Amino acid sequence: MTQPRRLAFAAALAAAGLALPAAARTAAPSAPRPATCPAAVPADARCYTGADGQGAFYWIAIPKDWNRVLVMHAHGGPETGPPRPQRSEEDLQRWAVTVKAGYAWAGSTYRRGGYGVTMAAEDTERLRRIFVAHFGTPRRTLLHGQSYGAGVAAKAAELYAPAGGAKSPYDGLVLTSGVLGGGNTAYDFRLDLRVVYQYVCRNHPAADEPQYPLWQGLPPDSTLTRKELAERVRACTGVGLPAAQRTPAQAARLKTILTAVRIPERTLVAHLNWGTWLFQDVVQKRLGGRNPFGNVGVTYAAAPEEAAALNAGVARYAADPQAQGALAADSLPTGRTALPTVTLHAIDDPTAFVELEDSYRRIREAAGTADRLVQAFSTERSHSYLSDPEYPALFDAMLDWIDRGEKPSPDSLAQRCAAQVPRFTGESASGCHLQPAWRPQPIEHRVPPRAP
Repeated sequence: MTQPRRLAFAAALAAAGLALPAAARTAAPSAPRPATCPAAVPADARCYTGADGQGAFYWIAIPKDWNRVLVMHAHGGPETGPPRPQRSEEDLQRWAVTVKAGYAWAGSTYRRGGYGVTMAAEDTERLRRIFVAHFGTPRRTLLHGQSYGAGVAAKAAELYAPAGGAKSPYDGLVLTSGVLGGGNTAYDFRLDLRVVYQYVCRNHPAADEPQYPLWQGLPPDSTLTRKELAERVRACTGVGLPAAQRTPAQAARLKTILTAVRIPERTLVAHLNWGTWLFQDVVQKRLGGRNPFGNVGVTYAAAPEEAAALNAGVARYAADPQAQGALAADSLPTGRTALPTVTLHAIDDPTAFVELEDSYRRIREAAGTADRLVQAFSTERSHSYLSDPEYPALFDAMLDWIDRGEKPSPDSLAQRCAAQVPRFTGESASGCHLQPAWRPQPIEHRVPPRAP
Protein backbone atom coordinates (compact mmCIF):
# COMPACT_ATOMS: atom_id res chain seq x y z
CA MET A 1 0.00 0.00 0.00
CA THR A 2 1.42 3.38 -0.99
CA GLN A 3 1.84 6.12 1.62
CA PRO A 4 -1.07 8.25 0.31
CA ARG A 5 -3.35 5.22 0.33
CA ARG A 6 -2.17 4.26 3.81
CA LEU A 7 -2.95 7.76 5.12
CA ALA A 8 -6.40 7.72 3.51
CA PHE A 9 -7.04 4.27 4.96
CA ALA A 10 -6.00 5.44 8.43
CA ALA A 11 -8.32 8.43 8.14
CA ALA A 12 -11.22 6.15 7.25
CA LEU A 13 -10.52 3.94 10.24
CA ALA A 14 -10.28 6.94 12.55
CA ALA A 15 -13.67 8.08 11.32
CA ALA A 16 -15.01 4.62 12.08
CA GLY A 17 -13.64 4.77 15.62
CA LEU A 18 -11.17 1.92 15.10
CA ALA A 19 -7.97 3.99 15.33
CA LEU A 20 -6.39 5.61 18.37
CA PRO A 21 -6.79 9.40 18.66
CA ALA A 22 -3.73 11.30 17.51
CA ALA A 23 -3.36 12.98 20.91
CA ALA A 24 -2.07 9.69 22.32
CA ARG A 25 0.78 9.50 19.79
CA THR A 26 3.30 11.75 21.45
CA ALA A 27 5.89 9.83 23.48
CA ALA A 28 9.24 8.61 22.17
CA PRO A 29 9.87 4.87 22.35
CA SER A 30 12.10 3.60 25.15
CA ALA A 31 15.25 1.73 24.21
CA PRO A 32 15.14 -2.01 24.88
CA ARG A 33 16.47 -2.62 28.38
CA PRO A 34 17.92 -5.96 29.51
CA ALA A 35 15.52 -8.17 31.44
CA THR A 36 15.56 -11.62 32.98
CA CYS A 37 14.21 -14.07 30.43
CA PRO A 38 11.11 -16.12 31.25
CA ALA A 39 11.93 -19.58 32.60
CA ALA A 40 11.15 -21.46 29.38
CA VAL A 41 13.58 -19.37 27.30
CA PRO A 42 17.12 -20.81 27.00
CA ALA A 43 19.33 -19.55 29.84
CA ASP A 44 21.98 -18.21 27.46
CA ALA A 45 19.51 -16.05 25.49
CA ARG A 46 19.33 -12.27 25.89
CA CYS A 47 15.96 -10.73 26.71
CA TYR A 48 14.84 -7.13 26.59
CA THR A 49 11.70 -5.17 27.36
CA GLY A 50 10.47 -1.64 26.76
CA ALA A 51 7.64 0.62 25.61
CA ASP A 52 7.05 1.73 22.03
CA GLY A 53 6.00 5.32 22.86
CA GLN A 54 2.43 4.83 21.64
CA GLY A 55 1.09 2.89 24.61
CA ALA A 56 2.31 -0.63 23.82
CA PHE A 57 4.85 -2.65 25.79
CA TYR A 58 7.10 -5.28 24.26
CA TRP A 59 9.50 -8.12 24.90
CA ILE A 60 12.41 -9.26 22.73
CA ALA A 61 14.52 -12.42 22.98
CA ILE A 62 17.70 -13.20 21.03
CA PRO A 63 19.31 -16.65 21.31
CA LYS A 64 23.04 -17.05 21.83
CA ASP A 65 23.48 -18.71 18.43
CA TRP A 66 21.05 -16.50 16.54
CA ASN A 67 20.39 -17.60 12.97
CA ARG A 68 19.84 -13.94 12.01
CA VAL A 69 16.12 -14.52 11.41
CA LEU A 70 13.58 -12.50 13.39
CA VAL A 71 10.08 -13.78 14.15
CA MET A 72 7.66 -10.93 14.78
CA HIS A 73 4.80 -12.29 16.90
CA ALA A 74 1.26 -10.88 16.71
CA HIS A 75 -0.68 -12.14 19.71
CA GLY A 76 -4.27 -13.29 20.03
CA GLY A 77 -7.24 -11.93 21.90
CA PRO A 78 -8.02 -9.13 21.84
CA GLU A 79 -7.98 -8.33 25.53
CA THR A 80 -10.40 -5.59 26.51
CA GLY A 81 -8.40 -4.18 29.42
CA PRO A 82 -5.43 -1.80 29.19
CA PRO A 83 -2.09 -3.15 27.89
CA ARG A 84 -0.03 -5.10 30.43
CA PRO A 85 3.75 -5.56 30.06
CA GLN A 86 3.23 -9.09 31.35
CA ARG A 87 1.20 -9.96 28.26
CA SER A 88 4.23 -10.06 25.94
CA GLU A 89 6.29 -11.78 28.61
CA GLU A 90 3.63 -14.50 28.78
CA ASP A 91 3.66 -14.81 24.99
CA LEU A 92 7.45 -15.18 24.98
CA GLN A 93 7.18 -17.86 27.65
CA ARG A 94 4.57 -19.69 25.57
CA TRP A 95 6.52 -19.48 22.29
CA ALA A 96 9.96 -20.04 23.82
CA VAL A 97 10.41 -22.88 21.32
CA THR A 98 11.01 -20.15 18.72
CA VAL A 99 14.12 -19.01 20.60
CA LYS A 100 15.19 -22.60 21.27
CA ALA A 101 15.12 -23.14 17.50
CA GLY A 102 17.59 -20.28 16.94
CA TYR A 103 15.19 -17.48 15.98
CA ALA A 104 14.97 -14.07 17.59
CA TRP A 105 11.47 -13.25 18.87
CA ALA A 106 9.68 -9.93 19.38
CA GLY A 107 6.10 -9.32 20.53
CA SER A 108 4.02 -6.21 21.27
CA THR A 109 1.07 -5.91 23.65
CA TYR A 110 -0.55 -3.47 21.14
CA ARG A 111 -1.15 0.12 22.23
CA ARG A 112 -4.58 -0.38 23.78
CA GLY A 113 -7.00 -3.11 24.70
CA GLY A 114 -10.02 -3.91 22.60
CA TYR A 115 -10.57 -4.48 18.92
CA GLY A 116 -8.41 -2.93 16.22
CA VAL A 117 -6.73 -5.19 13.68
CA THR A 118 -5.09 -2.43 11.65
CA MET A 119 -3.93 -0.69 14.82
CA ALA A 120 -2.31 -3.90 16.04
CA ALA A 121 -0.62 -4.39 12.65
CA GLU A 122 0.86 -0.89 12.97
CA ASP A 123 2.07 -1.65 16.50
CA THR A 124 3.74 -4.86 15.33
CA GLU A 125 5.56 -2.97 12.57
CA ARG A 126 6.61 -0.26 15.04
CA LEU A 127 8.26 -2.89 17.22
CA ARG A 128 10.06 -4.37 14.22
CA ARG A 129 11.59 -0.95 13.56
CA ILE A 130 12.65 -0.68 17.20
CA PHE A 131 14.34 -4.06 16.90
CA VAL A 132 16.21 -3.05 13.74
CA ALA A 133 17.30 0.27 15.25
CA HIS A 134 18.92 -1.43 18.24
CA PHE A 135 20.00 -4.88 17.01
CA GLY A 136 20.49 -4.43 13.27
CA THR A 137 18.62 -5.68 10.23
CA PRO A 138 17.98 -9.43 10.35
CA ARG A 139 18.76 -11.60 7.36
CA ARG A 140 15.08 -12.52 7.20
CA THR A 141 11.96 -11.42 9.07
CA LEU A 142 8.99 -13.73 9.48
CA LEU A 143 5.58 -12.51 10.62
CA HIS A 144 3.83 -14.99 12.93
CA GLY A 145 0.19 -14.37 13.83
CA GLN A 146 -1.64 -16.47 16.39
CA SER A 147 -5.46 -16.53 16.71
CA TYR A 148 -6.73 -12.92 16.43
CA GLY A 149 -3.09 -12.09 15.75
CA ALA A 150 -3.27 -14.12 12.52
CA GLY A 151 -5.73 -11.53 11.23
CA VAL A 152 -3.34 -8.84 12.46
CA ALA A 153 -0.42 -10.43 10.63
CA ALA A 154 -2.43 -10.92 7.44
CA LYS A 155 -3.37 -7.24 7.55
CA ALA A 156 0.26 -6.19 8.21
CA ALA A 157 1.41 -8.22 5.19
CA GLU A 158 -0.91 -6.09 3.05
CA LEU A 159 -0.32 -2.71 4.73
CA TYR A 160 3.46 -3.06 4.41
CA ALA A 161 3.61 -4.62 0.97
CA PRO A 162 6.33 -3.50 -1.48
CA ALA A 163 5.70 0.02 -2.76
CA GLY A 164 7.67 2.49 -4.87
CA GLY A 165 10.62 0.17 -5.33
CA ALA A 166 10.93 -0.55 -1.59
CA LYS A 167 10.67 -4.19 -0.53
CA SER A 168 8.36 -5.40 2.19
CA PRO A 169 9.92 -5.46 5.66
CA TYR A 170 8.62 -9.01 5.96
CA ASP A 171 9.76 -12.08 4.05
CA GLY A 172 7.16 -14.66 5.02
CA LEU A 173 3.82 -15.05 6.78
CA VAL A 174 3.04 -17.85 9.27
CA LEU A 175 -0.53 -17.98 10.62
CA THR A 176 -1.54 -20.42 13.37
CA SER A 177 -5.00 -21.06 14.83
CA GLY A 178 -6.10 -18.07 12.79
CA VAL A 179 -9.17 -15.91 13.24
CA LEU A 180 -9.23 -15.22 9.53
CA GLY A 181 -11.82 -13.84 7.14
CA GLY A 182 -12.48 -10.57 8.97
CA GLY A 183 -14.39 -9.68 12.12
CA ASN A 184 -17.82 -10.11 10.52
CA THR A 185 -17.24 -13.68 9.39
CA ALA A 186 -15.38 -14.64 12.54
CA TYR A 187 -17.81 -13.16 15.10
CA ASP A 188 -21.32 -13.45 13.63
CA PHE A 189 -21.81 -16.81 15.36
CA ARG A 190 -21.43 -15.12 18.75
CA LEU A 191 -24.54 -13.09 18.01
CA ASP A 192 -26.18 -16.44 17.23
CA LEU A 193 -25.04 -17.62 20.66
CA ARG A 194 -26.39 -14.54 22.40
CA VAL A 195 -29.86 -14.80 20.85
CA VAL A 196 -30.18 -18.57 21.29
CA TYR A 197 -28.85 -18.46 24.84
CA GLN A 198 -31.29 -15.68 25.74
CA TYR A 199 -34.21 -17.54 24.16
CA VAL A 200 -33.37 -20.62 26.22
CA CYS A 201 -32.13 -19.14 29.51
CA ARG A 202 -33.69 -15.66 29.78
CA ASN A 203 -30.99 -14.48 32.19
CA HIS A 204 -28.54 -12.44 30.08
CA PRO A 205 -30.07 -9.91 30.63
CA ALA A 206 -32.33 -11.11 33.43
CA ALA A 207 -35.98 -10.06 33.47
CA ASP A 208 -35.39 -7.50 36.24
CA GLU A 209 -32.47 -5.84 34.43
CA PRO A 210 -32.57 -3.18 31.70
CA GLN A 211 -33.25 -4.83 28.35
CA TYR A 212 -31.00 -3.99 25.38
CA PRO A 213 -30.26 -5.25 21.84
CA LEU A 214 -27.97 -8.22 22.30
CA TRP A 215 -25.57 -7.04 19.59
CA GLN A 216 -24.54 -4.25 21.99
CA GLY A 217 -22.81 -6.80 24.21
CA LEU A 218 -23.68 -4.91 27.38
CA PRO A 219 -25.00 -1.44 28.22
CA PRO A 220 -22.13 1.02 28.84
CA ASP A 221 -22.94 1.33 32.54
CA SER A 222 -23.37 -2.39 33.24
CA THR A 223 -21.55 -3.78 36.28
CA LEU A 224 -21.93 -7.43 35.30
CA THR A 225 -18.77 -9.46 35.94
CA ARG A 226 -17.45 -12.55 34.21
CA LYS A 227 -17.91 -14.51 37.41
CA GLU A 228 -21.55 -13.48 37.60
CA LEU A 229 -22.16 -14.44 33.97
CA ALA A 230 -20.55 -17.85 34.55
CA GLU A 231 -22.88 -18.38 37.51
CA ARG A 232 -25.89 -17.57 35.33
CA VAL A 233 -24.75 -20.03 32.68
CA ARG A 234 -24.23 -22.73 35.28
CA ALA A 235 -27.67 -22.12 36.80
CA CYS A 236 -29.34 -22.44 33.40
CA THR A 237 -27.34 -25.21 31.73
CA GLY A 238 -25.28 -26.96 34.41
CA VAL A 239 -22.03 -26.14 32.60
CA GLY A 240 -19.24 -26.39 35.15
CA LEU A 241 -20.99 -29.25 36.93
CA PRO A 242 -20.40 -32.96 36.27
CA ALA A 243 -22.99 -34.16 33.76
CA ALA A 244 -24.52 -36.50 36.37
CA GLN A 245 -25.26 -33.51 38.62
CA ARG A 246 -27.25 -31.57 36.02
CA THR A 247 -31.00 -31.60 36.13
CA PRO A 248 -32.86 -32.92 33.09
CA ALA A 249 -33.98 -29.35 32.34
CA GLN A 250 -30.39 -28.07 32.45
CA ALA A 251 -29.19 -30.86 30.17
CA ALA A 252 -31.98 -30.15 27.68
CA ARG A 253 -31.24 -26.41 27.60
CA LEU A 254 -27.54 -27.07 27.07
CA LYS A 255 -28.26 -29.47 24.22
CA THR A 256 -30.49 -26.91 22.50
CA ILE A 257 -27.80 -24.20 22.70
CA LEU A 258 -24.93 -26.37 21.51
CA THR A 259 -26.98 -27.86 18.66
CA ALA A 260 -28.09 -24.46 17.39
CA VAL A 261 -24.73 -22.71 17.61
CA ARG A 262 -22.35 -25.66 17.04
CA ILE A 263 -19.78 -24.80 19.66
CA PRO A 264 -18.23 -27.26 22.13
CA GLU A 265 -19.41 -27.25 25.72
CA ARG A 266 -15.91 -26.50 27.00
CA THR A 267 -15.86 -23.05 25.40
CA LEU A 268 -19.50 -22.02 25.89
CA VAL A 269 -18.71 -19.55 28.68
CA ALA A 270 -15.67 -18.17 26.83
CA HIS A 271 -17.69 -17.49 23.68
CA LEU A 272 -20.41 -15.83 25.75
CA ASN A 273 -17.74 -13.64 27.34
CA TRP A 274 -16.54 -12.51 23.91
CA GLY A 275 -20.13 -12.01 22.77
CA THR A 276 -20.58 -9.78 25.81
CA TRP A 277 -17.49 -7.71 26.58
CA LEU A 278 -15.81 -7.80 23.16
CA PHE A 279 -19.11 -6.92 21.49
CA GLN A 280 -19.43 -4.04 23.95
CA ASP A 281 -15.98 -2.83 22.93
CA VAL A 282 -16.50 -3.22 19.18
CA VAL A 283 -19.95 -1.67 19.05
CA GLN A 284 -19.74 1.10 21.62
CA LYS A 285 -16.08 2.10 21.61
CA ARG A 286 -15.09 1.41 18.00
CA LEU A 287 -18.24 1.80 15.89
CA GLY A 288 -20.11 4.61 17.59
CA GLY A 289 -22.97 2.41 18.75
CA ARG A 290 -23.67 0.97 15.28
CA ASN A 291 -24.35 -2.73 14.81
CA PRO A 292 -22.06 -4.82 12.55
CA PHE A 293 -23.71 -8.15 13.42
CA GLY A 294 -26.99 -9.54 12.10
CA ASN A 295 -28.95 -12.79 12.08
CA VAL A 296 -31.78 -12.05 9.66
CA GLY A 297 -32.50 -15.15 7.59
CA VAL A 298 -30.54 -17.52 9.83
CA THR A 299 -32.13 -20.92 10.40
CA TYR A 300 -30.95 -22.48 13.64
CA ALA A 301 -30.64 -26.26 13.89
CA ALA A 302 -32.73 -27.93 16.57
CA ALA A 303 -34.64 -31.08 17.38
CA PRO A 304 -37.75 -31.37 15.16
CA GLU A 305 -40.12 -30.76 18.08
CA GLU A 306 -38.49 -27.43 19.01
CA ALA A 307 -37.09 -26.06 15.73
CA ALA A 308 -40.13 -24.01 14.74
CA ALA A 309 -40.52 -22.39 18.15
CA LEU A 310 -36.79 -21.66 18.45
CA ASN A 311 -36.51 -20.00 15.05
CA ALA A 312 -39.69 -18.00 15.62
CA GLY A 313 -38.72 -16.99 19.14
CA VAL A 314 -35.10 -15.83 18.93
CA ALA A 315 -34.46 -12.11 18.64
CA ARG A 316 -33.61 -10.98 15.12
CA TYR A 317 -31.31 -8.09 14.23
CA ALA A 318 -30.33 -6.51 10.94
CA ALA A 319 -26.74 -5.32 10.69
CA ASP A 320 -25.94 -1.70 9.84
CA PRO A 321 -24.15 -1.80 6.44
CA GLN A 322 -21.90 1.12 7.42
CA ALA A 323 -20.85 -0.65 10.61
CA GLN A 324 -20.23 -3.85 8.66
CA GLY A 325 -18.13 -1.89 6.20
CA ALA A 326 -16.06 -0.21 8.92
CA LEU A 327 -15.37 -3.54 10.62
CA ALA A 328 -14.43 -5.10 7.29
CA ALA A 329 -12.14 -2.17 6.39
CA ASP A 330 -10.28 -2.69 9.64
CA SER A 331 -10.11 -6.48 9.72
CA LEU A 332 -10.94 -8.20 6.43
CA PRO A 333 -7.89 -9.41 4.52
CA THR A 334 -7.85 -8.61 0.82
CA GLY A 335 -5.47 -11.46 0.04
CA ARG A 336 -3.30 -9.09 -1.97
CA THR A 337 0.11 -10.08 -0.68
CA ALA A 338 3.11 -11.54 -2.45
CA LEU A 339 4.46 -13.03 0.78
CA PRO A 340 4.72 -16.82 0.93
CA THR A 341 2.16 -17.90 3.52
CA VAL A 342 1.85 -21.06 5.62
CA THR A 343 -1.08 -21.70 7.96
CA LEU A 344 -1.64 -24.37 10.60
CA HIS A 345 -4.95 -24.99 12.34
CA ALA A 346 -6.19 -27.65 14.75
CA ILE A 347 -9.12 -29.54 13.26
CA ASP A 348 -10.99 -29.44 16.58
CA ASP A 349 -10.08 -25.87 17.53
CA PRO A 350 -12.85 -24.91 19.99
CA THR A 351 -12.35 -21.16 19.68
CA ALA A 352 -11.47 -20.24 16.08
CA PHE A 353 -13.30 -22.71 13.89
CA VAL A 354 -11.09 -24.55 11.41
CA GLU A 355 -13.56 -23.63 8.65
CA LEU A 356 -12.17 -20.07 8.82
CA GLU A 357 -9.20 -21.45 6.89
CA ASP A 358 -11.50 -22.12 3.96
CA SER A 359 -12.66 -18.50 4.12
CA TYR A 360 -9.05 -17.33 3.93
CA ARG A 361 -8.27 -19.68 1.06
CA ARG A 362 -11.19 -18.27 -0.91
CA ILE A 363 -9.95 -14.73 -0.23
CA ARG A 364 -6.51 -15.64 -1.56
CA GLU A 365 -8.02 -17.33 -4.61
CA ALA A 366 -10.11 -14.26 -5.39
CA ALA A 367 -6.99 -12.09 -5.11
CA GLY A 368 -4.99 -14.39 -7.37
CA THR A 369 -2.44 -15.19 -4.65
CA ALA A 370 -3.47 -18.71 -3.66
CA ASP A 371 -0.30 -20.08 -5.28
CA ARG A 372 1.57 -18.42 -2.38
CA LEU A 373 -0.55 -20.16 0.26
CA VAL A 374 0.02 -23.57 1.90
CA GLN A 375 -2.44 -24.75 4.55
CA ALA A 376 -1.86 -27.54 7.06
CA PHE A 377 -4.16 -29.10 9.65
CA SER A 378 -3.56 -31.10 12.82
CA THR A 379 -5.66 -33.51 14.85
CA GLU A 380 -5.43 -31.36 17.97
CA ARG A 381 -8.17 -29.90 20.15
CA SER A 382 -6.31 -26.77 21.20
CA HIS A 383 -6.43 -23.15 20.21
CA SER A 384 -3.95 -21.14 22.24
CA TYR A 385 -0.93 -23.36 21.59
CA LEU A 386 -0.16 -26.39 19.46
CA SER A 387 2.65 -28.93 19.78
CA ASP A 388 6.22 -27.62 20.23
CA PRO A 389 7.80 -29.30 17.16
CA GLU A 390 5.15 -27.90 14.82
CA TYR A 391 6.27 -24.26 15.12
CA PRO A 392 9.96 -24.67 14.16
CA ALA A 393 8.82 -26.98 11.35
CA LEU A 394 6.72 -24.13 9.95
CA PHE A 395 9.47 -21.53 10.36
CA ASP A 396 12.17 -23.74 8.84
CA ALA A 397 9.95 -24.66 5.90
CA MET A 398 9.19 -21.01 5.33
CA LEU A 399 12.90 -20.16 5.19
CA ASP A 400 13.54 -22.86 2.60
CA TRP A 401 10.66 -21.50 0.54
CA ILE A 402 12.09 -17.98 0.72
CA ASP A 403 15.77 -18.82 0.33
CA ARG A 404 15.67 -21.82 -2.01
CA GLY A 405 12.30 -21.59 -3.70
CA GLU A 406 11.27 -24.94 -2.16
CA LYS A 407 7.54 -24.49 -1.62
CA PRO A 408 6.35 -26.81 1.14
CA SER A 409 3.38 -29.12 0.94
CA PRO A 410 1.21 -30.54 3.73
CA ASP A 411 3.16 -33.80 3.35
CA SER A 412 6.57 -32.13 3.60
CA LEU A 413 5.44 -30.10 6.63
CA ALA A 414 4.41 -33.30 8.38
CA GLN A 415 7.80 -34.84 7.60
CA ARG A 416 9.64 -31.77 8.85
CA CYS A 417 7.64 -31.80 12.05
CA ALA A 418 8.39 -35.46 12.72
CA ALA A 419 12.10 -34.70 12.30
CA GLN A 420 11.86 -31.97 14.97
CA VAL A 421 10.43 -34.21 17.69
CA PRO A 422 13.77 -35.55 19.06
CA ARG A 423 15.07 -31.98 19.47
CA PHE A 424 12.05 -30.32 21.02
CA THR A 425 10.79 -32.17 24.05
CA GLY A 426 8.92 -30.95 27.08
CA GLU A 427 5.45 -30.66 28.49
CA SER A 428 3.88 -29.43 25.25
CA ALA A 429 6.05 -31.46 22.88
CA SER A 430 3.54 -34.24 22.43
CA GLY A 431 4.71 -35.03 18.93
CA CYS A 432 3.32 -34.06 15.56
CA HIS A 433 -0.31 -34.30 14.60
CA LEU A 434 -0.44 -33.02 11.01
CA GLN A 435 -2.91 -34.67 8.66
CA PRO A 436 -1.74 -33.85 5.11
CA ALA A 437 -4.87 -35.08 3.31
CA TRP A 438 -7.43 -33.26 5.49
CA ARG A 439 -9.33 -30.21 4.18
CA PRO A 440 -11.95 -28.06 5.94
CA GLN A 441 -15.57 -27.54 5.02
CA PRO A 442 -16.76 -24.05 3.98
CA ILE A 443 -17.53 -21.69 6.88
CA GLU A 444 -21.24 -21.96 6.00
CA HIS A 445 -21.05 -25.58 7.19
CA ARG A 446 -20.41 -24.26 10.70
CA VAL A 447 -22.05 -20.81 10.78
CA PRO A 448 -25.46 -20.39 9.10
CA PRO A 449 -25.41 -17.80 6.31
CA ARG A 450 -26.99 -14.39 6.86
CA ALA A 451 -29.56 -12.75 4.63
CA PRO A 452 -27.95 -10.50 1.97
